[in-house]
Amino acid sequence: MKRISVDIGGTFTDCFVVWDNKYIETKALTTHQNLALGFNEALEKAYQELGVGMEELLAGVDSVRYATTLGTNALIEHKGPRMGMLVTAGYEAMVPLSRARGYGEGLDDLGKQNLPDAQRPAPLVLPSMIEGVRERLGFEGELVMPVDEDDVRRKIRTLVDKGAQVIVVCLVNSVVNPAHEKRVEEILLEEYPTHLLGSIPVILSHRVAGRKGEYVRATSAIVDGYLHSTMYHAMSQLEQNLRANSYSKPMLVIHNSGGMAQLNSTDALQTIHSGPVSGISAAEHLAKEADLGSVIATDMGGTSYDIGIVVEGGIKHYDFNPVIDRWLVSVPMVHLVTLGAGGGSIASFDRMYNAVAVGPKSAGSDPGPACYDRGGMNPTVTDADLALGYLDAENYAGGSIPLNPKRSMFAIEEALCDDLDVEPIAAALLIKEKVDSNMANGVNTELRVRGYDPKDFTMLAYGGNGPLHCCGIASKLKINKILATPMSSVFSAVGAGNMHQMHIHETSLFMVLYDSTARKVFDNYVRFNDLVVELSKRGQADLVRQGQPVSDIKHSLELDMRYGNQLVQTTVVVSKHSLESVMDVMNILDQFSSDYGKRFGEGSQAPEAGIRINTIRVASYVEHDTVKFDHIKPIAQSERIAPPAPTATRVCYFVGDGKPVKTPVWDKANIPPGTEIVGPGLVSSEVTTYLIEPGWKYVSAEQGAVWFLRTEDKN
Repeated sequence: MKRISVDIGGTFTDCFVVWDNKYIETKALTTHQNLALGFNEALEKAYQELGVGMEELLAGVDSVRYATTLGTNALIEHKGPRMGMLVTAGYEAMVPLSRARGYGEGLDDLGKQNLPDAQRPAPLVLPSMIEGVRERLGFEGELVMPVDEDDVRRKIRTLVDKGAQVIVVCLVNSVVNPAHEKRVEEILLEEYPTHLLGSIPVILSHRVAGRKGEYVRATSAIVDGYLHSTMYHAMSQLEQNLRANSYSKPMLVIHNSGGMAQLNSTDALQTIHSGPVSGISAAEHLAKEADLGSVIATDMGGTSYDIGIVVEGGIKHYDFNPVIDRWLVSVPMVHLVTLGAGGGSIASFDRMYNAVAVGPKSAGSDPGPACYDRGGMNPTVTDADLALGYLDAENYAGGSIPLNPKRSMFAIEEALCDDLDVEPIAAALLIKEKVDSNMANGVNTELRVRGYDPKDFTMLAYGGNGPLHCCGIASKLKINKILATPMSSVFSAVGAGNMHQMHIHETSLFMVLYDSTARKVFDNYVRFNDLVVELSKRGQADLVRQGQPVSDIKHSLELDMRYGNQLVQTTVVVSKHSLESVMDVMNILDQFSSDYGKRFGEGSQAPEAGIRINTIRVASYVEHDTVKFDHIKPIAQSERIAPPAPTATRVCYFVGDGKPVKTPVWDKANIPPGTEIVGPGLVSSEVTTYLIEPGWKYVSAEQGAVWFLRTEDKN
């Protein structure tokens, strides 16, 4: 297997190269003005290590895969085009009103409750740029009012005259019958052919979101249109860069659904959070291969801290209506929680609590932390880590980014010491304690609200800063085992390399499987089977268009089901993809009842309200070769070996003590599998630093994996 996978983050661009049996991990600063520059720098380190040229490397790999947070950043920064929108007449206020809940979407519980200060986010499409067109379809897709084509032409001209750079079309019930949205698109192209309209994107909502729910479908299409140009130009730069270096195959883009596809089969909305989702996918693969049981995946990079849950037994948590920035959308996305806590998170003084606050603002890669010496003036988590002695100023990122400790101390002193009345080292300890607490609280909340106990989970630590802060986080959670994953600094890129090509297609409907009033079980098997076949064909067509043979394509069927008019839906994965008899229907009903009982408690089922399907979803996918994880389990106590002599010592400071500690430092390249080091200690590599805090021990495993175990733990 030969493959390149890249995770483009807000601070670093991570690159993972598989070249037969060699695994190469490299990093470079993200170049936001041209992503290809950061990619080329990271790739240069890889091909130099392999002893080949760039063109030879690109010509030899089977695929190049990208995961990126570019869309997320563009949405947060509110950098997008002027948008126009066409809706069914009478629904012009649907998006501005935002179900009367838009002020709270994307905020924590405290923010939602703070009604006096409630503010809706700045709109992506201005109310004056929303036009209603005369047409109407019923809830089952039947014609109520045909499209008034003259009215549509007038409204399109109005939007173009107002300067619309993107046009979104969202008509009522178009997911059941898209004929009117398609006709509006045809009229638009008749009025403004592509040679006149240029590259203005036209986004039809039914193509972006296939489920009912007019508001969330509208916001999904708006977000997709808002990011379309940004993602198109950035991804095109990357693809052109590959073409210029003799790579002739299609570029693959990671999706937040847990799959990937070619660029021409990717919506901008599908790229949101694709980097962190890649890490969760890699965590799932690692947990299964290494038999780790339930794991909590934590990715601490330069900008954020991402949390995902992988439960033993393959239970995967999805968000079907996730909130992206401040917008509720309708797209199946692997569930994750993102906190503003990374190496570049800025520390400040919180006057209300007379304490240190960390994040969510980040220094990013430009100018970066103060110690980067690139003009950054604010103290960050990385500055605190450097001041506390954890980082090697001369060999940070393999020596490619020299650090200036004096700048760190100066920034901490200027921003915090006078207000807190402490010395810089004490302030740095407060920064570390605060950021570790923030991350621990995030993990604890995410597990507790789903009914899980953190002590039952193994914590996976990855990302450039994961192994540096994991002991502090786990100590607060009372977790006894941490696995710093193989290739931990680029683990999300590893996940991108393990992804399968996949497309998800779904449709909303009103299908009663059990009518409690008539006491009748669903018997229109042809309708159900035709819908499943249609969705499967659409997924198959997507993959065949990308060059995949039909024989390799597999399908997975999921049904979103509910009792009567309950708001809560439960997703049921169905093994048989067609209905042929009443027993097939009864099997689905039994499975739904069982899954519902496991989720909400046995006895909570309510079949007397009736049972219906709201969404049919088919995932079509092709499996690819994956990176193998072998012998990751910690070596038995009796077989562990003592570490070699340390390569250096540094004075470090630890939370809870505050006194200088002469701390041994090892080079990770010199530590064989099975080595045990009792903390405190530091193990450095070119891509990350492993901090062994007091009370913890470091046990190395195969493929560069590292276990952190509490010293009182007998394992």
